[in-house]
Amino acid sequence: MNGNGEAHVPLEGGEPLELRETFVLETKDGREIEFEVIGIVEDEDHRTYAVCYTEEEDEFVVTTANGGLLDDDDLAQEILDDFFALAEESESAEGNEGDER
Repeated sequence: MNGNGEAHVPLEGGEPLELRETFVLETKDGREIEFEVIGIVEDEDHRTYAVCYTEEEDEFVVTTANGGLLDDDDLAQEILDDFFALAEESESAEGNEGDER
């Protein structure tokens, strides 16, 4: 979905996005889709990105910390892959903690 619309709120340059914050993207065909921030990630260069999800379309997007859509689809996919890997590791670690007695 990267590059297929624009974020109305928050605008690039505004306050950084926070977990569970929602915003609306308007697609090029005029539809408005609400996304929720489900993760905040930082790359090795200390740039921050927000991983966002919409149940309505069952779709993910990656934005800058301030809500601007990424134009680089490869970078967005890399961030999503890293996010899912970290989430899986975290889930595995939580499951193993319950096994210790």
